[in-house]
Amino acid sequence: MDAIDTEDADQLVATPEVEPVGRFRIYLGAMPGVGKTCAMLDEGFRRFHRGADVVVGFVETHGRDYTASLVRDLPVLARRRGTYRGRPAEEFDLEAALARKPEVILVDELAHTNVPGLGAHAKRYEDVATLLEAGISVITTLNVQHIESVAALVEDLLGVPVRERVPDAVVRAADQIELIDSSPQALRRRLLHGHVYPPDRIEWALEHYFTTRNLTVLRELALRFVADSQVPTPTLAVASRARWQAILETKERYLAGVTLSAASPRVLRRAARMALRSHADLYALFVHPDEYDPTRDAPRLDALRTLAADLGAILIERDGSDIATLLVDEARARQVTQIVVGASRRRRIDEILHGSVLNRLLRLAGPVGIDVHVIGVRDYDPSPDEFNG
Repeated sequence: MDAIDTEDADQLVATPEVEPVGRFRIYLGAMPGVGKTCAMLDEGFRRFHRGADVVVGFVETHGRDYTASLVRDLPVLARRRGTYRGRPAEEFDLEAALARKPEVILVDELAHTNVPGLGAHAKRYEDVATLLEAGISVITTLNVQHIESVAALVEDLLGVPVRERVPDAVVRAADQIELIDSSPQALRRRLLHGHVYPPDRIEWALEHYFTTRNLTVLRELALRFVADSQVPTPTLAVASRARWQAILETKERYLAGVTLSAASPRVLRRAARMALRSHADLYALFVHPDEYDPTRDAPRLDALRTLAADLGAILIERDGSDIATLLVDEARARQVTQIVVGASRRRRIDEILHGSVLNRLLRLAGPVGIDVHVIGVRDYDPSPDEFNG
């Protein structure tokens, strides 16, 4: 879809039904080449020529002449230069941006990993967070596959690794998310005409990543993410305290049961997607097992804590042996309506001799009105790679 005309939007700010443009805006796309960077530059250009103090912090043109031409007469911040593994490298200069302190800054590719030694942070989204804390409005771009809760699903569906990821909490913090849409057919035509990649990469891209199937899947994920993210935020200014309390009491809340197994990241990410669609709070419960060995297990537990934080989940840690009871007790204490767990991989004889946690969970949760979702898990290589994402 085309970018919203910001001039028209600004004229509507005085209308109570229309919210002003937010401090943090993301142009979201399903794939490279849909026009996210162009939309970001167009908005910056319009604001600049209406008198706003706009600076181009970092724009990645990927060698596309048309994209480079859209910078036009916008002020451009000098990049920070250095070397990495013996080769010249450039990065966004956060310190220079903070010293310049424009009203609005354009920073491309939110999921980008900064070159070691050239940036104040490891990730560009951390740079953006610092800019926002300094009171600088940020306009940025992002492809849907880089969102943490979506990345694993993309890997499952397309078989393509997603190495650069942005925590869901960062994306949800945006004041506005605008989808830059394109049909698979239109994007493939742009690719054929040389508007996305140089000629020597076009044939390979069309036969591999830019297949109609892949583009259709990614477009559906982007459309669904944006639709699921559009939730009104009631405040006491527009709702009575009684009505607000009723909203809180009826709101869906999810609790994921997680362990140190290599399948738990999949369960947690699935719960995060379910919670997003319901505009629900997300919790995760980890019960320390009796056989917990700090030397052996601490790295996986730390990785689980990091993943939960990236997904916007609150990780709760408890001691005990009755996992089903702990899950239900925690759910009731936090007014959780949905529990999400992975399917058991225990042998049938073990379940007969020692009892099934899932069966006990179903017996305890049903009478108190809590739904239980069981997520199928694959046969995982028990390496820590799945935790590290």
